[in-house]
Formats: sequence, structure tokens, C-alpha cells
Amino acid sequence: MKYFSSAAAALACCAPAFAHDAHIEPRAYDHAPIGVMGDHLHKKGEFMLSARYMRMEMEGNRIGTNSLTPEQIVTTVPNQFAGQSMQPPTLRVVPTRMPMDMYMLGGMYAPSDTVTLMIMGMYGEREMDHITFQGGMGTNQLGEFTTGSRGFGDTKVAALVRLFDNVTHKVHFNASISVPTGSLSKQDAILTPMGGTPTVRLPYQMQLGSGTWDLEPGLTYVGHEGNWNWGAQARATLRLGDNSANYTFGNVYEATSWIAYGFSDSLSVSTRLKAVTQDSIGGQDLHIVAPVQTAQTNFQGGDRLDMFFGANYLFKDGALKGNRLGIEAGFPLSQDLNGPHLETDFTLTIGWQLAF
Repeated sequence: MKYFSSAAAALACCAPAFAHDAHIEPRAYDHAPIGVMGDHLHKKGEFMLSARYMRMEMEGNRIGTNSLTPEQIVTTVPNQFAGQSMQPPTLRVVPTRMPMDMYMLGGMYAPSDTVTLMIMGMYGEREMDHITFQGGMGTNQLGEFTTGSRGFGDTKVAALVRLFDNVTHKVHFNASISVPTGSLSKQDAILTPMGGTPTVRLPYQMQLGSGTWDLEPGLTYVGHEGNWNWGAQARATLRLGDNSANYTFGNVYEATSWIAYGFSDSLSVSTRLKAVTQDSIGGQDLHIVAPVQTAQTNFQGGDRLDMFFGANYLFKDGALKGNRLGIEAGFPLSQDLNGPHLETDFTLTIGWQLAF
């Protein structure tokens, strides 16, 4: 929780840009960086459509803040399933890289000036590269393999409720629910330490949904002065019980703060900090049993502090007038992971928004 706490302390001084002040024309920095969701409300009767693409790259492993090689993992890290049939005493399969691509479509509608409704669907693609070591002990590599999964993820529905607005400073409550529409049963072929290549249920990180109804409350502050916009958001993902596979992903707590500067009404740049804390998995899917860290329920989650740099561009004239493009790229400043766990290397988000 240490990264979350330090970022939460910054919420009063940095934050997202707000949109649609009644007395001004739209500006590029009226919205927060494209990686922030639910940052602004709309005027009564207004709609907004959005599309986002997000790419995340994970490579290399660490326990806590220390990096480990695959050879260190298979000789020192115990297997949660040791003692069960065909299960060695230590891990024998090590993930080395995981790219994730997410495609998100969203819509917003404001039935009043104080409430904006939001829905977002997601389609995801995930891959994970592995090294398999020979059964038993030692560091002899048997081979490498890659697994993949793709499909629709969970669906988000939300209501954004205005709490305070004096034009310069605004605060609203994010009341969101995650609907479990993503799959929990994706399968692929693996290479076992004994040389077999069975098709099995993929570990937790390769599944596309949580399987649970999740509450996602949040609080967002936004402000502006001249060409500067700033803001902050704190939110949580709270799991409501076990899913149909008898486990629960850990709760997630996030805090982010950002500041943006508009070079013109069309172009702005931003920088942002984001802290995330995620708990370990509770329970266990009985179909996920393997000597690999992604199947071990204790090796999930941890703390991460990321920095992002972004830009927004708003078309002011022509056929594309009103269309807003955003890009944001980020990298971790520090990671303290419940590991062994793959490290995050970078995140890229590209998005489009149109209000009407």
C-alpha cells in the first residue's frame, strides 16, 4: 500500500482537466490524459463516444523489488502444489514476457447537468512466452512455448455524480460496477517439465475477466487556471465474493494525479503519476494446477508507481471538427511485486473521443 498512500497524498495538488465549461469553447486540455477514465461530466443531453487502444509490455521477473533470472526461480521458489501427483517441489516453468493489447469502446450520456452515465466494453488479446525446465531439479532447459488468449473482457457501467462546481474547481463521485462478461476458461497447449504438450486451462493472468461483480467507487477532482489544467482521482475495485471457478482476484486500489498545459485550444501536453496496489488471489481454480508462478495464487498483485507523458489534440475546423485524439505512454518508477511476477516495462494508450 505504500505507493498508493504516497500518491493519495498528492491528490490535492495535481489532477485531471475538466471539460465543457459553459462560458468557453472546447479545448484540447478540457479532458484528462487519455489513460484516465471517468474524468469529466457532460452537459444535459450531451453524448460522447470514445475508442481506446492500450498496449502493455511485461518482461523479466522480480520478487519484491529484486529481479530474478529463470534459473534462480526454478532452484529457489517452492511450488504451491508440491506433493500432488506429478508436481515437483519447485517451480519448473517460468514466464519471460507478456504483451497485452486491449481495445475499448465507450459511450457517455448526460440525463442532467449533475449526472453523466457511462458504459465501456473491452476486447483483449494476451500472449505469454515461457521457458520449461526439465522435471525434477536443476537448470536444464527442456524448451520454450507461447500461450495466448483473446476475447471480450468485463463490461463497465457507471454514473458520474457532480458534488461541487465553482467553475475553477470541480469534484465528482464515480459510481461504477464491473459486469463479469469476460471468460474464465480459456485454454491452450503447454510444454510440461516431463515433455508433454497437453491443452489445459490457462493461469489467472491469461483469463479475460474477473468472474465477479465488482464495485468500483472513486472520487475525482479537476481544476484549471489559464492554460493550465490539473486534477486527481482515487478509485478502488472491490470484489463481491468468489466467482464460478471458486476464486477471487485481489482488490485493487489506485490513485493518480496529473497536470496539463495547453499550447493552444487544439494542442496540450500532460504528465501524470499513478500508484496501484493489488492484493493476492483468494481461493483457487481447481483446474489451474501447474509448477508455474502464474498458477500460484500468492504470486499475484503487488505495488507499482508509474509515470506517464501524454498529449491531446482537438480538431477545431473542417470535417473532423470536435474530434479529439489522445496519446499517453508510461513506464514504472518502482515495482514491489508479490513474486516471482512479471515486471511491467511500459504502457501505451491511444484514444479518440467525440462529444455531440
